[in-house]
Amino acid sequence: MVKVLAVLYPDPVNGYPTKYARDSIPKITKYPDGTSVPNPKNIDFILGQLLGSVSGELGLRKFLEDGGNELVVTSDKEGPNSVFEKELPDADVVISQPFWPGYLNKERFEKAKKLKLAITAGIGSDHVDLNAANEHQITVAEVTFSNSISVAEHSVMQVLDLVRNFVPAHEVIRQGGWNIADVVEHSYDLEGMTVGVVGAGRIGQAVLKRLKPFDVKLVYTKRHQLAPEVEKELGATFIKDVHDLMKQVDVAVLTPPLHSETYHMVDADMIKSMKRGAYIVNDSRGELVVRDAIVEALNSGQLAGYAGDVWYPQPAPADHPWRTMPFEAMTPHISGTSLSAQARYAAGTREILKDFLDGTPIRPDYLIAEAGQLAGTGAKSYTVKKGEESPGSEHE
Repeated sequence: MVKVLAVLYPDPVNGYPTKYARDSIPKITKYPDGTSVPNPKNIDFILGQLLGSVSGELGLRKFLEDGGNELVVTSDKEGPNSVFEKELPDADVVISQPFWPGYLNKERFEKAKKLKLAITAGIGSDHVDLNAANEHQITVAEVTFSNSISVAEHSVMQVLDLVRNFVPAHEVIRQGGWNIADVVEHSYDLEGMTVGVVGAGRIGQAVLKRLKPFDVKLVYTKRHQLAPEVEKELGATFIKDVHDLMKQVDVAVLTPPLHSETYHMVDADMIKSMKRGAYIVNDSRGELVVRDAIVEALNSGQLAGYAGDVWYPQPAPADHPWRTMPFEAMTPHISGTSLSAQARYAAGTREILKDFLDGTPIRPDYLIAEAGQLAGTGAKSYTVKKGEESPGSEHE
């Protein structure tokens, strides 16, 4: 018997839904790069339903229990008396999400004597200390590409939200007002602006592709320059150094993974080097930026707006300054967990578990670490420094 411990976000305040806004979701068989979406055998959950919360259970219970395995699902993950801490010591598999991360740091790996596999239901495994995982020979996997387009769509939405000053405009209506001047004094057109994407991987390229029709100048930075034909298709120009890119842009969209080289990359000095009145959209990881530097720049007017879907820690405390800073378009971490995305990352989680239980190799696209080293997608996306914890894995 295998024990699977899943840390998922809580159900809706009014209870698990009994009906949905739509009767179905579009069927997608391939990702933009041609690879197939997760397609495990015998899916027994309904695509388009709420699978990512506690009652949704990622559609795993019947599958696991029919095989004689145990599934424990909780949203209680904080502190030494949490369900997560109590159930961890004899768990063989831990499943977590970027949206409600069960942080796996060195101390927790020491407690988890039976742990063999850590799965991220979604993309982004920075809540796992990859060095500690490698030291303990624990496989780390995530459902690569499952919600990349979901996040890209959210980022484009937030670019427009900021530049057009949508959130304050909406609040005027909600509050019964109609004062146009109060809103348009901070509203511009995106057309003609320079938009830079930092880290043009799957999400970043999808952002570039979706922004091209807006008649903007597109620039990007990436560890390895894109092929000339891809640059031509996207209409984007490569800038090698992120500091040079940030100096040129009107809007910066941050899409790289969080690791030692990107941790607190956007600090007060970098923001000061940007054009006055630039915007930043960050749907990647909260600790790519220095929290208080963002607040100060918005208050001083150096930044015209900041939008993000990611915080640190998560969930963010009630007094987090990003909740009340001016010219923000913040959301809780929802960009990658639309009902459409959940169908894919739940199926991908099922696929990874099936391979693990059958003793067959996990698809390399899903692998982050294996056999004591970065592997698969992880070897291409992450850097770890020996002896250090991964950024984001340390605290709750």
